[in-house]
Amino acid sequence: MSKVYSLTEVATHNTADDCWVIHDKKVYDVSAFVPDHPGGEEFILDHAGADITALMKDELEHLHSEGAYDMLDELLIGHLESSTSASADLAPSGLQKRTNTKSQSSDDEDEYTADFFKPTDLVADKKQKFLDLNQPLLWQLWHNNYSKSFYLEQVHIPRHLSGPARIFKSSFLEFFTKTPWYVVPIFWLPIVAYNVFRGLGAGLTNQESGIFFLCGIFLWTLAEYLIHRFLFHLDDLLPDSTFWLIGHFLLHGIHHYVPMDRLRLVMPPVLAIAIATPLNQLAHTLLPKAQAYGVFGGLLFGYILYDMVHYYLHHARVFKIHFKKMKTYHLAHHYKNYEAGYGITSMFFDKLFGTELKI
Repeated sequence: MSKVYSLTEVATHNTADDCWVIHDKKVYDVSAFVPDHPGGEEFILDHAGADITALMKDELEHLHSEGAYDMLDELLIGHLESSTSASADLAPSGLQKRTNTKSQSSDDEDEYTADFFKPTDLVADKKQKFLDLNQPLLWQLWHNNYSKSFYLEQVHIPRHLSGPARIFKSSFLEFFTKTPWYVVPIFWLPIVAYNVFRGLGAGLTNQESGIFFLCGIFLWTLAEYLIHRFLFHLDDLLPDSTFWLIGHFLLHGIHHYVPMDRLRLVMPPVLAIAIATPLNQLAHTLLPKAQAYGVFGGLLFGYILYDMVHYYLHHARVFKIHFKKMKTYHLAHHYKNYEAGYGITSMFFDKLFGTELKI
């Protein structure tokens, strides 16, 4: 039976470590969400212990997506007693309620998710007639013959598990689908160093090597945008066949399906090699040998930074300068509109090519 709380009791839970809110006569414990709220913890704390029903529907203040309401349900702890009339006009003692106007920081505020959320209700999720997260996913994709439209709809509805999702039944194959974040710098930094030293050995001065290295980092930011938009999100041109849907799922779909899966977030070395090889060949085709080594070393270093920033945005309490805005921006790509907002490390190319996501 659901526990029943009074308005007075809820109002006492109004600190960063003990934060409850009321929505539609239901009580939610959002304590774990406070430090990772993309719009800033102060926004939640201004309404701690209070009714946020009207606030979440207010288009001027803090309109939320349908996904935000689904995830709020995962934090449900009880209901408000029927004898109490909760009101959005009531705030806990010592806190001042915000006025119903657009705040200075509300442009980049929205409530999405983080890895502290309770797992998706797998029984309820089965009603979607999509994948059973209790079973290996690839086998299900192969045998269910989903239509492209149904697959794309479902794979972009985020699910949350307490551990990594399972792709293969075979433990041997499953091992190669998981990539801890630290594998990326361990694997790629020696290759970066190799390219830098080869460039120096082929005649580049230290200054020239640094210039070409920085050029490579900049070129990666462009490659990051193009790969994310035109390879990872090739949704419209994706053939309507099981084979291609599986390819999409393994390449990027699984990241949208379980976005907080720590072991399915950074790119596995095998996939990264497949993408890096033609880029390396292109560099050596267009540039002299020494410059190609310098540029490609910088491009790989840019990729390392990208994957580390990507993981950082999903799983860390980020610095307020730049990264706070990028976290809100990237989580909006996952939980608001996956057809825009392709930049991870910056919004530059989204603004340049007209795909900037309004948050």
